[in-house]
Amino acid sequence: MTDSKQQRINMVESQVRPSDVTDRRIIRAMLEVPREVFVPRSLQALAYMDEAVPAVEPAVGRSRRFLLAPRTFAKLVQLAEIGPDAVVLDVGCATGYSAAVLARLAKAVVAVEVDTALAIQATQTLRQLGANNALVIEGALELGAPSHAPFDAILLEGAVPRVPGGLLEQLKDGARLVAVTADGTFGRAQVWQRTGKVFDSRPVFDAGAEPLPGFARQADFVF
Repeated sequence: MTDSKQQRINMVESQVRPSDVTDRRIIRAMLEVPREVFVPRSLQALAYMDEAVPAVEPAVGRSRRFLLAPRTFAKLVQLAEIGPDAVVLDVGCATGYSAAVLARLAKAVVAVEVDTALAIQATQTLRQLGANNALVIEGALELGAPSHAPFDAILLEGAVPRVPGGLLEQLKDGARLVAVTADGTFGRAQVWQRTGKVFDSRPVFDAGAEPLPGFARQADFVF
């Protein structure tokens, strides 16, 4: 057994299963996807740690991007209730780990990424892994992918202060959006469900996540 395979088993057994993630499809997908190939080579030893992992090397002028902590990611995916016929929007896929896992659960995944280099990298890595049902598009994260809507589920791969109405409108009737809402890096995981023109939301669990670019709360106007 390779070290990385054992690390994936340890991740699932020590982080995912104890966090009330009971969907066997999610567990199987996280056991299959090699998380280490989605982080810089210098950080691969940290790929399976129980916290957010940098997806890119630090660089001046570039947004810091992270993979969600495994337990947070798994719990969000379970909240989204993704069926095998689902079309899923993955917002802020970074290097593509989340899209790779979702591609094993859904019929199709549309992953939107604002960073050109990351979008190219994600596309290449997903193809190498055979995730041919995942499409990476470049664009502003807060806008989603309206030309591909509506979606059966939408996941945000980082913390946001608020979820824009335009993203919620891209849900199918009865579908769910899941995200961590926070003004910093710690807040609450929430789920929104669409019923006609109404979007009901509820907090589910405390969660930490690094902020996604493009979702900064607008400052109040002061006279």
